[in-house]
Amino acid sequence: MRSHEQTVHTQFDPRAEAYLLSAVHAAGPDLEHVQGLLGQCAGGLQRALDVGCGAGHLSFAIAPHVGHVVALDPSANMLAAVTRGAAARGFSRIEVRCGSAESLPFAPESFALVGTRYSAHHWTRLPAAVQEMSRVLEPEGHALIIDVVAPEDPLVDTHFQAMELLRDPSHVRNRSLREWRQLLAGAGLTELEYRQWPVRIEFASWVTRMRTPETSVAAIRALQSGAPREVQEALALEADGSFVLETGLFWLVKSSQS
Repeated sequence: MRSHEQTVHTQFDPRAEAYLLSAVHAAGPDLEHVQGLLGQCAGGLQRALDVGCGAGHLSFAIAPHVGHVVALDPSANMLAAVTRGAAARGFSRIEVRCGSAESLPFAPESFALVGTRYSAHHWTRLPAAVQEMSRVLEPEGHALIIDVVAPEDPLVDTHFQAMELLRDPSHVRNRSLREWRQLLAGAGLTELEYRQWPVRIEFASWVTRMRTPETSVAAIRALQSGAPREVQEALALEADGSFVLETGLFWLVKSSQS
């Protein structure tokens, strides 16, 4: 019987290159918006941390605006992909580090910017991880959280989470906007801006990237076909299984009193 950590490694270690090359992860309006936000930071930022960096796409977006980036992930293969991707892009100031979000191996107030993108829905102890991100962030430093935002409607959310879990057994949970705001405020992070974008997920590449077993693919398609009208409309389900999810971006600041 595998632990969740072992499941994460089983799912992602063999797929590092696929995530490095994935169009969904390598680009998007959220990354374009990150460039604008960081460009507004007067004087630039000295040190940034990318938590659960995966193949490093957030690190690559941050790197031009920051003196030094630490890309942290529990997967050695993902970190190797970050190193390759950084070299290909000419980024020499990205350091890779193995570690988990729930127990960051850094001293308090070590970074001017702490971010994460498309990783938090794999964390089993999200409140602890958010507290850790706040702990290593310097006063008046910025936090950047990008992840899939769960539907507020319980009926739609149940179907959506089930699809995610069938596709990827390392999935824990996508949080709603309300849940995120409670967690972030509880960690002493004040929201400066929130943006949300729809992202169309092409079904075949979505399951292929994770090498989802055919039995699970069939279960997802059966779940979609049997879903009530409200779910099909909310997720914009298409005949081939493609659908639309929502990506949310939080831009926050840590209070000097935290």
